[in-house]
Formats: sequence, structure tokens, C-alpha cells
Amino acid sequence: MKGFISYILTNRLFLWLLFIVNLFGTIYGYIWYEPQLVQTEAIYLVFVPDSPTASLFFTIFLGFFLFGRNVPYIEALALITLMKYGIWAVVMNGLTFVDQGGSLPLTGYMLIASHGAMAVQALLYTPYYRIRLRHIAFAAVWTLHNDVIDYVFEQMPIYPSIMEHMNEIGYFTFWLSIGCIAIAYVTTQKRRST
Repeated sequence: MKGFISYILTNRLFLWLLFIVNLFGTIYGYIWYEPQLVQTEAIYLVFVPDSPTASLFFTIFLGFFLFGRNVPYIEALALITLMKYGIWAVVMNGLTFVDQGGSLPLTGYMLIASHGAMAVQALLYTPYYRIRLRHIAFAAVWTLHNDVIDYVFEQMPIYPSIMEHMNEIGYFTFWLSIGCIAIAYVTTQKRRST
């Protein structure tokens, strides 16, 4: 089974398909953020569209991987941020589901599926990353700095039905970041030492 999964993950046709899906998902994500981006000060612009930037990192990884190249700083950013924002969006849409009395618009279910897939694909490619501790440290600084921008400078994604819980969400997000950084360390560094 492990050999079959490895075959699929490294199959060029599958990689091109994954690249195209992530590229279009990234573009769609930036379009989805457009209403918030037009109201955002220029200094914060790079930190507002969290999920599409995470999928952009992964798309860049896939582009290099298709040609037998590794870019460890991008790989670390992709691994940590895809897990973080993938899980974050699933949880936030789940909370919205509860807050709305058990229903979501169709886009909410689409966000749950697509963001869940983001987190899964980040983990599936861990055997192919060439991440070292310095790459994780760099991605950790980026990720935690983004949390500060989101929850101290209030540039977080807007989810109207749960905005009154921003302190709790900020606290959850910080620990989610720490957890994803730890998972990146365990899945890439621990494996190197065995």
C-alpha cells in the first residue's frame, strides 16, 4: 500500500493535476479575499489572504518538485501554513455550522472540503520535503508573525457569525500554529534522525 501511495504522489500526471488544482484554488482564494483586501492597508496585504498564500507556497513546491528540485524554505512554509489554515478553516466553518443552527451555505461545505484537503496534502508530501531545522524556524517566525498581524492588528479573515469570539479564536489560532510547527518538526526532523 505504501508503494502505491508513493507511486501516486510522484506520478507526473497526478502532480500536474495537483499543481493545476492548487493554482486555480489559489487564484480563487485571492478573489475570495478581494472585498477584505480593498479595505486593507498596504503594509498588511501580504498577511491577510492566509489560505491562498499557503496554497501558493504549496503550488510553488509542486512546480519545483515536478522538475526534480527542492526549495526547503517554501516547503516549510507550505507544510506549516497549509496544515494551520486548512485545520483553521474547517474548525471555523464547523463553528459557523453550529452557530447557524446546523446549516451552512454551499460555499461553507466547499471550504471545509477544500481546506481539509489542504492539510492532508501538506502531510502526504512530507517524505519529499528537504526541510531542515532552520527552514522550520523561518516558517515558524512567518506563521507566528501572521498571528500577531491577524489578532493584534485585527487583520484576520472575516467570519461575521463568530466575530464576537475573536479573543478565543486568536488564542486557539496561536496554539494551532504551535501544534503545526511541532508536527512539521516531528514529521521532517525526527524522520531524518532514524
